[in-house]
Amino acid sequence: MKSSSPHLVLLADGRPVTPFGGAGQGYKITPRQLAASITPHTRLVLFNSPGNPTGAAYTRAELAALGEVLLQHPRILIGTDDIYEKIYWADEPFASLAQVVPALYPRTVTINGCSKGFAMTGWRIGYCGGPAEIIAAMATIQGQSTTNACSISQQAAIEALNGPQDEVARMNESFRQRHDFFVAGLNALPGIRCRPGAGTFYAFADVTGAMQQLGCGDDTAFCEFLLNEALVAGVPGSGFGAPGHLRLSFATGMENLDKALQRIRTALGSGPVRTA
Repeated sequence: MKSSSPHLVLLADGRPVTPFGGAGQGYKITPRQLAASITPHTRLVLFNSPGNPTGAAYTRAELAALGEVLLQHPRILIGTDDIYEKIYWADEPFASLAQVVPALYPRTVTINGCSKGFAMTGWRIGYCGGPAEIIAAMATIQGQSTTNACSISQQAAIEALNGPQDEVARMNESFRQRHDFFVAGLNALPGIRCRPGAGTFYAFADVTGAMQQLGCGDDTAFCEFLLNEALVAGVPGSGFGAPGHLRLSFATGMENLDKALQRIRTALGSGPVRTA
């Protein structure tokens, strides 16, 4: 789950519940886990697929199985964060939950934007579709809490969405190549294991072996070690509810990725972490 999602729930005076699907599950939760997480107080279930930070994406069959659980709880609103829809390379076409389980459509808010698929992060354009009363309430809250997207950003988003998609496809292929190269490189490093993803531009690696090798107390200390010794910036997995992991972005060129891998390899061979 995105590191910001639980904090947004807390901001709304809710209690975030984050079932964890580990590497053995491909970093995806099961229908049993979903069912066990739902209580009479549950009001919203949020999905992110392909997911930040793992790059994991649910198959149509997996979405259908999760949808069967949600069909048993008609009071729950569903949010599907599809922001990485266009950065996706699994064998089957991308599908969102409401497409796979149409019966959930009337209570699903589908969330997307231009930041990832069109590389428009700074333009600050996001959008969603869902039940009219929910969208109206969202517009009321946003209208009183933030300024709206400027007209230039809106026009640029229209061109991105309606224009030719050839460059998007080429960008996606570049991300896939970088993913394959970077994940293979991480798996060649001592004490690091990284499952391949199906999308996004992140690699999510289990670094518990490297942490033990270096004497790092937690993944935050490991990230500090990499920053100081290898000049490589990563995000601790504990911020995503996955201690002992590391998120690295491969949204850069192959030369930089190769340089990062070589620096990490050198740093891992430098011995235990120095302490004051």
